[in-house]
Amino acid sequence: MENKPARPNSYLALAIISTILCCLPTGIVSIIYATKVNSTYEDGKYEEANRASKNAKTWGLVSIGLAFFGIIIYVLIFGVAFLGAISGA
Repeated sequence: MENKPARPNSYLALAIISTILCCLPTGIVSIIYATKVNSTYEDGKYEEANRASKNAKTWGLVSIGLAFFGIIIYVLIFGVAFLGAISGA
């Protein structure tokens, strides 16, 4: 009997949520890595499954970070425009 390491987390839920709510391109990359985790683990490629898990998590967090950055830029641009409009009136 072979000693299998614990199955790494696929972060598929994070990948799907970040794709739908945050940033589509980086979310799709996260989904691709998340779907590789289980199949590579079952093939006995444990190190590759760990790398896919880490990449899925990283790209999911990048997607969320880009969404927050975009929201901050949006608020800054339109907040300044709004404040300029009401102060000039």
